[in-house]
Amino acid sequence: MLKKNYSKNGKSCRVTFKLSPQPDAHSVAVLGEWNDWNPAAHPLTERKDGSFSTTVSLDAGQSYRFRYLVDDKSWANDEAADELVPNRFGTRDSVLNL
Repeated sequence: MLKKNYSKNGKSCRVTFKLSPQPDAHSVAVLGEWNDWNPAAHPLTERKDGSFSTTVSLDAGQSYRFRYLVDDKSWANDEAADELVPNRFGTRDSVLNL
């Protein structure tokens, strides 16, 4: 799930990334072009319902590729992404259009 909240001047957007419960998952991070695909940059917090979420402030007027990394070993896309596009690894990246 993605939730977008644009600033009053429209120059930035606070995006909440939420991943549904992942069986036996201990950690989830959102990696993307805005954080150079750094797994330590934006970890998600586990919620009482078992889902994981975090909020990131990004520049509006841009598109960003991203994916979730679960337990530092498996990748997941976001069902609510604006697009899914092929990547150089033969899989797909989620795309966020702001």
